[in-house]
Amino acid sequence: MGDTANHDGEHQLDDATGALKPRLTRRRFLQSVGASGVGAASVGWIPTASAAPSGGPAGREAADARALTLKVNGKTHTLSVANNAILLDVLRDQLGLTGTKKGCDHGQCGACTLHVNGVPVNACLSLAVMHQGDDITTIEGLSQGERLHPVQQAFWEHDAYQCGYCTAGQIMCAVGVIGDKRIPADDASLREAMSGNICRCGAYRNIVTAIQDARGKLRGES
Repeated sequence: MGDTANHDGEHQLDDATGALKPRLTRRRFLQSVGASGVGAASVGWIPTASAAPSGGPAGREAADARALTLKVNGKTHTLSVANNAILLDVLRDQLGLTGTKKGCDHGQCGACTLHVNGVPVNACLSLAVMHQGDDITTIEGLSQGERLHPVQQAFWEHDAYQCGYCTAGQIMCAVGVIGDKRIPADDASLREAMSGNICRCGAYRNIVTAIQDARGKLRGES
C-alpha cells in the first residue's frame, strides 16, 4: 500500500507517522491560489470595505489640515492645506497656477523654480505651511499685464526654448541671478549659477544669450 501511495501522484507517505498526506503538486498549488484569489476578490466587493472608519486615514487627514494664508503674485489667498502639502502642489492644484512645472519632484531639474521673498527656490521641496506671510512670485506674476518681463522678452526673441517645459523655471532662476550682484556677469559664471536648471532639449546656448541680453537691458548696458 505504501508503494501505491507513493505512485498515485496525489498522496505521499509521511515518514514520521506512516499515514498518507496530500502531495504538494502544481495542480494543488494553482487550486489553492485560485481559491484564495476568489476570497480576496469577494472581500473587495463588500460595500463597507472601502469606507474609512471614524478616526481613520480620512479623519486624520482632515484633522491635519490647517488654514493657511499665502500671498502669491500680489494677491492674498486663504486656503485649507494639509501639514505635509508641498508648495508646488498647492499652487498648481488649489490656485490653478500651472505655469510652475512639476518635473523631477526631487529638486534636481529646476522646472518648479519660483521666487519666495525675491529668492529663487525649488517649490517641489518646500512645504506650503512654511510660507505663511511670505511674498511668492510665480511665472504668472512676472509680467506687467500684457508687457513681458525683460527676461521673458529675451527668451522669446532669442528662441531660448524648444519644448518649453523647463522655460518657466529657467526664466525665474535667471531673474534671480541677474538681480544678485554677487554673481559675475561673464558667461561661465552665468552657466554655473544656472546649472540647477536642466534643459533636456539642450537649448543652453540660446538661454545664455537671452539672459545676457536681458541683463544688459535691465542694467542699462549696451
